[in-house]
Amino acid sequence: MSEYKITREEQRELFGDNFDESYAREAEQRWGDTEAWAQSQQRARSYTKEQWEQIKDEGDEINARYVRLMRDGVPAASAEAMDTAEAARQQICTWFYDCPRQMHAGIAEMYVADPRFTKSYEDIAPGLAQYVRDAVVANAARG
Repeated sequence: MSEYKITREEQRELFGDNFDESYAREAEQRWGDTEAWAQSQQRARSYTKEQWEQIKDEGDEINARYVRLMRDGVPAASAEAMDTAEAARQQICTWFYDCPRQMHAGIAEMYVADPRFTKSYEDIAPGLAQYVRDAVVANAARG
């Protein structure tokens, strides 16, 4: 296990202007008593700076896949978009916590319901928040 702990400054540098430590406090208030929260906190404490960079790079690639699909007019319920949603879910499972498809769909609802989440996707590409939400929900429905 690594002794490294990412600093707030490094998080800001890595994740940009969308990083806001108040989100972490809010998340802990909402989900701090869940197994997913405990699992995520335990895993995150062990990551090196390089692993955090890998997490960021993987997330950026997943978002780039969504953008390409959306811009090419590929429906959010297509196999390609659902496969991208599955890759996003697997990234959560790998790095943070066990995330069943229905849980992922619930998280995706926040992408369009919470303006902060919406903005983070809309800053990447207009319409992306709804597209990602729809792909994740379709992926959850496929089984």
